[in-house]
Formats: sequence, C-alpha cells, structure tokens
Amino acid sequence: MKKEHLLKMIAPIVVAIIFIVIEISYFTIFFLLLPKPWRYILAMIPIVFIIAMLLTLHQRIMEIRNGEEDDLSKY
Repeated sequence: MKKEHLLKMIAPIVVAIIFIVIEISYFTIFFLLLPKPWRYILAMIPIVFIIAMLLTLHQRIMEIRNGEEDDLSKY
C-alpha cells in the first residue's frame, strides 16, 4: 500500500473512532439510566449507528485503495 493512501485514510479513521466513542457513551447512558423495557429498544439506536459508521468507513477505505480519493468530483 502506498504511503499517500495511508495518509488519506487517517482522517476517515479518526472521524469514525470519534463517532464510535460518542455512540458508545450514548449506549451506556441509555442502558444505565432508562427503565428496563426502554433500555433494550433505545440502546439499539447507537448500535445501528455504529454498524453504519463501520460499513461507511470500510467503503471509504476501499475507495481510497482503488484510487478514488476524490469521490466528490463525480457529482
């Protein structure tokens, strides 16, 4: 893998890590503070967001590896 590809992957990875940490904190708050019936329902929302972020990060890394660093120029 080229060094320039690694440098272009840093920003998406950092943003994803920050987002996931925030969502884990929301999950913890929902799970600890809400009553039991709501706990499981509302705690699923941050989990869905984490999964979506991981899938988006994977897609972006594949774009960078395939040479599509500037995907906004298509639009």
